[in-house]
Amino acid sequence: MSSLEEQARAKVNLTLRVIGRRADGYHDLESVVVFADCADKLTFAPGGDLALTATGPRARECGDNADNLVIKAARLLGEQVEGLSFGTFALDKHLPVAAGIGGGSADAAAALRLLVRANNLELDDPRVMDVARLTGADVPVCVQSHACVMTGVGENLLQLSLPRLPCVMVNPRVPVATKDVFQELGLKNGQLRVGPADVLKARSWPAEGASVDDWIAAVSAGTNDLEAPALKVEPVIGDVLAALGATQGVRLARMSGSGATCFALFDNDTDAQRAAHAIQLAHPLWWVHAGALS
Repeated sequence: MSSLEEQARAKVNLTLRVIGRRADGYHDLESVVVFADCADKLTFAPGGDLALTATGPRARECGDNADNLVIKAARLLGEQVEGLSFGTFALDKHLPVAAGIGGGSADAAAALRLLVRANNLELDDPRVMDVARLTGADVPVCVQSHACVMTGVGENLLQLSLPRLPCVMVNPRVPVATKDVFQELGLKNGQLRVGPADVLKARSWPAEGASVDDWIAAVSAGTNDLEAPALKVEPVIGDVLAALGATQGVRLARMSGSGATCFALFDNDTDAQRAAHAIQLAHPLWWVHAGALS
């Protein structure tokens, strides 16, 4: 079989509400998740032992290949599927790591999609999604890479239909550990962050065919509950939000996930491109991407 290829698209949390912390220590979330047009590329050459090579501008940030989520996901799937055929993964790494945009999770999800294709499995095979959940909280949503409302600890996914949202994404090239942000949030096991009535109240989102303006208004009414604790962990996030918020034509600036990547939404590509250019000139060491979310 010839080599197979998958894109590992960055995920962006347009909203992220922390419902509370469960008795087992995991946090229940409610998040509108979309995907960007920037990505890592993962190639798979079937046959032989499981292996991974990493190249690209962010390859050095990946750490030890043995600890990579691509390898973890593949090994877990091998434990679930008897006789699974392995091979060599080649990761072309472009997305910043520990950045709140699911770079490692997207890579792991791409690895699962490649193994599914190479082994004539189905992507909705329960074993595949079980492995995705075991690999990491953001991996199930990245397997589908489709806009959705994600609830629970990442296992419940309700697809949404969004228009193309022009955006700018910025990362100050400072990694932020998710565990540090949740520690700063400070919830105890079994503690709710919202009232019981809020837990039962389902938020409604714009219907299929809604405009960019409708979606920006809906998202603006939400929040990212991890933004405040993340600012305490890494104050430079405030500089990123300020830079995005000062650009011409910006409609909304917010942090994604647990940071430090932040995003801004615009009405059109021209404003987004202009904003990205201005930020890159002012902060040449930052990672800046102008594109779209969908």
